[in-house]
Amino acid sequence: MRGYDRMANRISHERRQLILRMLCEGNSLRGTSRVTGTHIDTIGRRILQFGKACRIFMDETLQNLTLNHIEVDEVWTFVAKKQTRLTLEERETRHDIGDVYLWTCIDQDSKLVASHLVGKRSADNARRLMVDLASRIDFPNPHASDDHHYETRTHQPVIQISTDGLAAYPEAVDLAFGPYAAHGVIIKEYRNAGMQYDPSEMVATQRRPLHHTIDEWSICTSHVERHNLTIRTFVKRFTRLSLGFSKKLECLEAAASLFLAYYNFVWRSRYPDNSGRRGQKRPTAAMMAGVTNRLWNFRNFYDEVIQYG
Repeated sequence: MRGYDRMANRISHERRQLILRMLCEGNSLRGTSRVTGTHIDTIGRRILQFGKACRIFMDETLQNLTLNHIEVDEVWTFVAKKQTRLTLEERETRHDIGDVYLWTCIDQDSKLVASHLVGKRSADNARRLMVDLASRIDFPNPHASDDHHYETRTHQPVIQISTDGLAAYPEAVDLAFGPYAAHGVIIKEYRNAGMQYDPSEMVATQRRPLHHTIDEWSICTSHVERHNLTIRTFVKRFTRLSLGFSKKLECLEAAASLFLAYYNFVWRSRYPDNSGRRGQKRPTAAMMAGVTNRLWNFRNFYDEVIQYG
């Protein structure tokens, strides 16, 4: 077995691709280190470098999107230590440790993760997420909603957004989209929610349309919640009741960007049972959203992203 390689410049591109591919497929850092014979510190540096490049790549690529229905949710994890372990001083002065959330915006049709953010579950981060999402959407020409030719025009929503009951969302959506978004809130009620290991039983839902009249039964966050399970399964930093967690916030941000970029451009999910194509693989989320017109393998993905590093 080859000894651990401490020098990053000794790793070939093929070996770097293998390391990153293993991480995207759900392997842990130490497991990847043992299989590839690469020192864990070297793997950590590769994640930071490639993860930052993935973020820049998505910022430049996911633009002028035409999406119909965005579902938004947050995935909990922690950095360094859990919130209950923080001292009073750390709670007042540190934003980069303790409980941290991955905010994701997924399109219901294409399954594209159009925007994401890593940070506290705060109103400020909700506004930052929605402003970032709005910057990626293709809005109509303002002239289309102006009053002209003696006709009174109205602002037509260009997107529907479904969120949970977090109080910060309505103000954030209104700030970022104004009259161009139809916003709906869904609140799910559970029984036995305090049990630690057994799944809670959902007993009722409340749906409230906001910002434009929409069918309340179209308000849904089930797809983004199912995507949360995918994140927890394939990114060990989000796996509950395990040893995988980040010691630094920038490491968590890089790992999240790496997986979500891989998910958008390489991952191929399967058609649902009621689609008539049961079991067949769908095109990638980026293809479904019109971002690219070809299938990418991991080598294509690596070659595109490495240019931004």
